[in-house]
Amino acid sequence: MQLDGKIALVTGAGTGIGRGTAHRLAEEGAFVYVTGRNLEPLQAVAADIGERARAVRADVTDKDDLEQLANLIRDEHGGLDIVFANAGGGHPIPLAEITTEDLDRQFGVNVKGVLFTVQAMLPLLRDGSSIIINTSITADMGLADFSLYAATKAAVRSFTKSWTTDLKHRRIRVNGVSPGVVPTEAYTTELGMTDAQVQEYIDRVTPEVPAGRVGSAEDIGDAVVFLASDASNYITGVDLVVDGGMTAVYAGKA
Repeated sequence: MQLDGKIALVTGAGTGIGRGTAHRLAEEGAFVYVTGRNLEPLQAVAADIGERARAVRADVTDKDDLEQLANLIRDEHGGLDIVFANAGGGHPIPLAEITTEDLDRQFGVNVKGVLFTVQAMLPLLRDGSSIIINTSITADMGLADFSLYAATKAAVRSFTKSWTTDLKHRRIRVNGVSPGVVPTEAYTTELGMTDAQVQEYIDRVTPEVPAGRVGSAEDIGDAVVFLASDASNYITGVDLVVDGGMTAVYAGKA
């Protein structure tokens, strides 16, 4: 129980990496607030976890929502120890077709949402707390048609370094976790892939992953648990790549 007695917040927790990470945090003893735009899947996650979780609808792009969430956490638990700023998303858009709406949408959730989440929770974060931001290996890979999404992830990677300095007087550690190929519901809902296409993609990239498999939401959750725990108390300002060794040793592109 590495996180026994800790209070955690996971944004975008209704599906995928957020859901898997919320489970892992609770399994390690934390009480977890699971948040997102849609209450129904959050309630399912909280019910599955049990007494160590509470579902709260909150849109990370809405500062009023985040303020209400912060007030609720303060009233119920007095403060926070862990923030996993996970909410985000994106889809491929050719460079020539990027619109103002696309820019606002992806930067709004992936960058502003992270900033607003951390801002709202700062007064609640206890000294020595841990902030973890979900970044992405796409920030390094130069994938075709992903320039906008990759730029948002490069931006939040930068947050981990700047905020480490901003918050060092409070001993609040800020790190990123950079997932590799982790098939989740977003592959169909955001990327528009069919189940058959997802499986074809998995089959194609698996030989390129030294670990011999694609990742799972729980793999990312394990990394978040580590970064949130005392086992990583001398680690801050880094982006932990969790991709089975793919970007470290493979020179091609997925």
